[in-house]
Amino acid sequence: MTRLETVLAAIDATNAADPDCREGQPAAQLYGQRMSAELARLFPTASEPLQIAARGQHIERWILKRKDFPEGRIGYLTWRKELAKHHANRVGEIMIATGYSREEADAAGRMIRKEGIKRDAQVQALEDVICFVFLKWYFAPFSGTQSPEKLDRIVTNTAKKMSAEGRARVLKEFDLPEQFATAFRD
Repeated sequence: MTRLETVLAAIDATNAADPDCREGQPAAQLYGQRMSAELARLFPTASEPLQIAARGQHIERWILKRKDFPEGRIGYLTWRKELAKHHANRVGEIMIATGYSREEADAAGRMIRKEGIKRDAQVQALEDVICFVFLKWYFAPFSGTQSPEKLDRIVTNTAKKMSAEGRARVLKEFDLPEQFATAFRD
């Protein structure tokens, strides 16, 4: 087994402990596999740190619970920031233990923490993949839990995070209602 395969297997094994199995397997594990599949489809020549960042982007997501942070936007953003740090640290530990350099682990960590979005091609590639996975597998069930106004804001913010190429591809691959499609047009 290559060191990449070893890291991906270790991330999957860690995520197998996710207690959320609503879709028939642990949610974080399934999410990681979906991320890897979309990355391979959208960016077939992705670097190993990017492949690892995609697979580990939600490693141990269940560890830090939203309910343990204050209500409201500030509490939500604090929770998301702490999750990103946790994911990056855990992925880095696994990478180092598998023989990757500190520089490679740090690169994956920067991607997971979204440092350099819109400026770093690999961070942006990961963000585009995250958005595709959200739209493909999570948007429909999620949309039923949100008010139309909040859903509009979420779709607009999702589009803003994406690259121009990613937004164009969304328009080609998804049959979005016009109210949402406008957010993905340049």
